[in-house]
Amino acid sequence: MVDIDLNSAHRQLGATNPLIQCITNTVVQQFSANVLLAVGASPAMLDHEADAAQFTQIASGLLVNFGTATSHQFLAADSAIDAATTHEKPWVLDPVSIGAADYRTTRIRRAAAAGPTAIRGNASEIAALAGFGLGGRGVDSTDDVDAVLPAAAELARETGAVVAVSGPVDAIVAHIDGVDHVAHVHGGHALMPLVIGTGCSLGAVTAAYLAAATDTTVAEAATSSDARAAEGTSTSATLTAVIAAHAHFAAAGASAGEHATGPGSYAVAFLDALHALSAEELARVRVEVDALESVAS
Repeated sequence: MVDIDLNSAHRQLGATNPLIQCITNTVVQQFSANVLLAVGASPAMLDHEADAAQFTQIASGLLVNFGTATSHQFLAADSAIDAATTHEKPWVLDPVSIGAADYRTTRIRRAAAAGPTAIRGNASEIAALAGFGLGGRGVDSTDDVDAVLPAAAELARETGAVVAVSGPVDAIVAHIDGVDHVAHVHGGHALMPLVIGTGCSLGAVTAAYLAAATDTTVAEAATSSDARAAEGTSTSATLTAVIAAHAHFAAAGASAGEHATGPGSYAVAFLDALHALSAEELARVRVEVDALESVAS
């Protein structure tokens, strides 16, 4: 079974302060920037086609989210994704509202085919991207997380990405050494869906954790004489980074719920909790990692 070291991933994030380029929707740009700062990363909302690719070469990681995409953002994403691939920068695709409109859906599918490091969405979005559903209502999901795990596994095999499905209990799926692994991450709070940007900013934080893990992953692969072992190490480190991002959110979300009286106070408490997260709080997050076949049975 894959060994998941959440505190190591968290320490790497704090030590590296990764610069995350966000091509994301206008509704959540400020909240996402504040979330990245709170977890120890640096945000950059460069999303114009004239300089997006050049900045991707500087950035540590990239988020692509077409929630309120403009023509500039579509073109910026194309060039930034190409640059991320060329320069081996980790990048995350958030397929917001796939299936809601034909053009948006086509562009999201094109991005998914370009080899994202991770894909993060709600259950309906992941099912639609995998070709098993019609999508959700904007940022809302109409599907159950565990019901779309086969679709998530298929998407992980097709794209090579770690696929994260957000819900009351998050599920993260990865294909490693011929086996589909799934991690369930428990935590969060019922007020989280009432604060715009919690899901979209999770995509940004996932990119940050992936960027922080990249140097270690590259070093481990470079010292391995076994190409298959090196590939397995790389995928395991990617899975760990994605799980750690979700665990960070789960712990902070639960903590914020202890102090909030409604969505407004929850948003403030959530940012504070993200920033103040301790190793002990992270260690208390319930994470279950299994082979997908054993979960299905």
